[in-house]
Amino acid sequence: RGVEPRERFEREVAPMFERMREAWGGIPLRIENDGDVTALAGAVALRDNAVLGLAMGSSLAAGYVDPEGRIQGWMNELAFAPLDYRPDAAADEWSGDRGVGANYLSQQAVGRLIPLAGIAMPEIPEADLPRRLVRVQELMRQGDARARRIYETIGRYLGYTVAHAFDFYPDIRHVEILGRVMTGDGGRVILDEARRVLDAEFPELAERFSFYEPSEREKRHGQAAAAAHLPA
Repeated sequence: RGVEPRERFEREVAPMFERMREAWGGIPLRIENDGDVTALAGAVALRDNAVLGLAMGSSLAAGYVDPEGRIQGWMNELAFAPLDYRPDAAADEWSGDRGVGANYLSQQAVGRLIPLAGIAMPEIPEADLPRRLVRVQELMRQGDARARRIYETIGRYLGYTVAHAFDFYPDIRHVEILGRVMTGDGGRVILDEARRVLDAEFPELAERFSFYEPSEREKRHGQAAAAAHLPA
């Protein structure tokens, strides 16, 4: 977005990866969306396919590996896909769209829920979402009921989101969940609440898939290992 004029973008940015391949001596190179590589890492670890990967971090990254083990090249940008269809749903400050995934399944969701939970953080600027998330994680470790309610709410968001995802990914067998929002005890609360919603509201879907949370080692190295599977 910051490269102008357009001609310079086409000349210097568009062929960037081709130039990298040349600089690296012509090694096999393939470019894929990071969410799809996350899902592929899950498929490799699970030794199974039909994986929807959701990374709940600074935003919401998503990817999908189909039942045949293929990345389809779809725009799985669920950060900008609607989850909440209310006219007054939370608006994304970048796109202006309402009810999209980034505001419900990321650290942005935590930041939005902090004042609603009755937690004050005057020492941390509202825009400093990473530090505000860390503070909520600290409160969760201390057994703070307000912090737990934040995670329970995000868990409900996740449960309904997964059910809605079956409208577009009908063959899901595994939902891989990772990202900094899932770190610590709060992540367990999120998954427990999501399962509760699915069991109560969508029992026929709950029987068709399982949640998969990678180990810390897989979180750190799984994408790199999966990326090595991509080039021929």
